[in-house]
Amino acid sequence: MPRPRAPRRRPTRPPAPTGWHAHRQKPNTSSAPSVPGRADPQFCAADFDRPLHGVISNLTGQPAQANRNLTGTPGFVRVRPTMSIVDPQRTPLTHRERFRRQMHYQSIDRGVHWEFGYLQETIARWHQEGLPSEITAGEGPGSVEAYFGVDPSRRLPVMMGIHPNWEGETKILERKKDSAIVQRPDGTILEEKTAGIKTIPHYIKFPIANRNDWQRYKERLDPNHPDRKKVNWKALGEELRHCDVPVGVWIGSFFGWPRDWIGFENIGLMVYDDRPLIEEIVGTLADLFCSQLEMALSEVAVDFAAGWEDICFRNGPLISPAMFKEIVIPHVKRVCDLLRQHGCDVIWTDCDGDIRPLVPLWLDAGLNCMFPLEVHPGSDPVWLRKEYGKRILLRGGLEKYKLSKSRPEILAELKRVEKVFAEGVYIPHGDHRIPEDVPYDNYKYYVREKLTMMGWKPQEIRAIWPLRNFK
Repeated sequence: MPRPRAPRRRPTRPPAPTGWHAHRQKPNTSSAPSVPGRADPQFCAADFDRPLHGVISNLTGQPAQANRNLTGTPGFVRVRPTMSIVDPQRTPLTHRERFRRQMHYQSIDRGVHWEFGYLQETIARWHQEGLPSEITAGEGPGSVEAYFGVDPSRRLPVMMGIHPNWEGETKILERKKDSAIVQRPDGTILEEKTAGIKTIPHYIKFPIANRNDWQRYKERLDPNHPDRKKVNWKALGEELRHCDVPVGVWIGSFFGWPRDWIGFENIGLMVYDDRPLIEEIVGTLADLFCSQLEMALSEVAVDFAAGWEDICFRNGPLISPAMFKEIVIPHVKRVCDLLRQHGCDVIWTDCDGDIRPLVPLWLDAGLNCMFPLEVHPGSDPVWLRKEYGKRILLRGGLEKYKLSKSRPEILAELKRVEKVFAEGVYIPHGDHRIPEDVPYDNYKYYVREKLTMMGWKPQEIRAIWPLRNFK
């Protein structure tokens, strides 16, 4: 006799996801074109009725387990349609292993937690809103970064700048009601605020106006100065061989420093009026950088290299891409080639503003990581990843001004970059120093939700002191 068939069971529908997870699983049925830096047109406040607590899906394709978020509310986590580099089943990694893997498209246990920094006025406000008074700006124990669990790193003690430094004290030439005109030891004359919110000073006179002025600087950029050779690189290399945090090296500035020494308008004119002098300045800096790097990297392995420029503004760079390619890029390439010869292939520069005209030039030279990705001028990580794919590495890109808004708007900003993070080689954080209009509770909320987006487990988030009981 045939065996009786078991009655068909109606499949049980899983509970509907809520909050962050509900939104991130919605199919995008909108026909509206995607606009870099703009939230998904389907966003609404109801999508953010709960925090995003949960874990990003693993690489195995298996559903993550239902969990409870930090407030005790049952959460529901479903496998992402796009695979994430975060694998919550991984054995915990060291800080160094995690950084190396995240910046090379490899699976990680959770994302690297870095931040750009904070304005002094912001910290002063937070002291009034609950931040302990002993927590201050800077790095190391007692800093805001350490208090919020920012992942550590180390830098090599290379000497890339002016040495010996200019002797003497800053002279006050004139006092005004809320400002003072001062002269620095190098000859720079500027007006800076003495009351209220500190801002960028108004520069009146710059130290380099001609070749004679440049010679004074050039003498202090001598790569053979004995003080530049005092570090015992072999001993430091042995010490850092088993270091469990990322190790980086400073690579200076190719055009940002000359801009500071010559002046914004002046350097724009000097590129045309005395181009050989600009070429000599940039070349001299690159010679110094290569000399220091060769000594250090012959004995010490590093995971990243970091420079600084700040030569772009809201409407683009202060030098044309054509001039930048001819004058600066050959020297950037010299330094990047040297770094790669010694195994370092994560190389970034700090440049604010709209960097898009210079990005392809940096990439061709081997400088492959952009930071801090100021969103408002157009340096959006979503657009950059779409434009350059896996060629480009990214840091920053979360619009700082959004952190002063409502919780739904903060979550929307995180949601905007979630896919870029899931793809890899992107460390999300504020696109500059956190401004003073950001309330302390908003910042705590942002950090908690950012860490959750990056796959941190609830107990890891609770271990960060200011987040231990945060609702």
